[in-house]
Amino acid sequence: MRASVVGASGYIGGELVRLVAGHPILELGQVTSSRYAGRPVHAAHPNLRGQVAAQFVPAAELGPCDVLFLALPHGTTAGSISRWAELAPVLVDLGADFRLSDPVVHARHYGGPARDPLWCKRFEAGIPELNRAGLVGASFIAVAGCMANAAILALWPVASLVVGPACVDARTGSSGGGAVPDEGSHHPERSGALRVFKPHGHRHTAEIEQACGVPVLMTVTAVEAVRGVQVVCRVTLARAVSERELWGMYRAAYGDEPFVRLVRERSSLRRLPEPKILSGTNYCDIGLAVDGEQLVVVAALDNLVKGGAGNAVQCVNIARGFDEDAGLRFPGLHPI
Repeated sequence: MRASVVGASGYIGGELVRLVAGHPILELGQVTSSRYAGRPVHAAHPNLRGQVAAQFVPAAELGPCDVLFLALPHGTTAGSISRWAELAPVLVDLGADFRLSDPVVHARHYGGPARDPLWCKRFEAGIPELNRAGLVGASFIAVAGCMANAAILALWPVASLVVGPACVDARTGSSGGGAVPDEGSHHPERSGALRVFKPHGHRHTAEIEQACGVPVLMTVTAVEAVRGVQVVCRVTLARAVSERELWGMYRAAYGDEPFVRLVRERSSLRRLPEPKILSGTNYCDIGLAVDGEQLVVVAALDNLVKGGAGNAVQCVNIARGFDEDAGLRFPGLHPI
């Protein structure tokens, strides 16, 4: 099954190329980039030297394939959706164009031209743990955002008990800003900094609210790490809940999930999830602490993998009936 990647020179695009190239069923097709057209993949992704022989081509030269991954900036996919859909029976969008079902909410957070409502209805939410049944046989998949995915997985098992807004404190590495640098990702400005760059109104807020059905107050801080997302979610519950009962709720939700791990350690070093050990993996680790009605849930993942490319491949595995963990079995490294 031939899979091509549009926008393959970016960080998430590179992870898609890496995962597809190592997949037991998917075969890497074309990879596109306007910036690197005519150059080998390792020009943008040196880790793939000797592993991937493909060269980047302009998007205009893209031909038919079986699966098309779109790793494009927000607003780009929707404008050319008919063209992309003609090229492949399975379309996976890793941008935000089709994540939000409410056009008013989407316009408030992303602006731009209105999306075709008929196309919006065709896309399935790319969150396997919440929408596995919808993904089976799906032709159009909209993968969740990285911080949104972490917060959704953290909150979903207890969403029905949450009173008032959920406070989501998110920390993210520099790769979340993309491969093209700007002032905020410039190393002298970012090194050593803990920069609260979005104290309220982050775009991912809408995704979390849509999936979990609770109001969200979200703050995002840029940290010095390259990869990784960690969210600390603080909520008030409708009643006092014991730690034992809470773990039972999380095990009921995720006990059979291949890529959600519940972290319950007595050691203070590893008592709560840490994104560093998840680099390159498709895992989301979740831990919690509770005091009566006050609950803190911590979730961590690699923003480029479980927060992007890995989640996309997992969705395709489900959609096409492959083993769900096909191509996604890398366990990570320690120490790193």
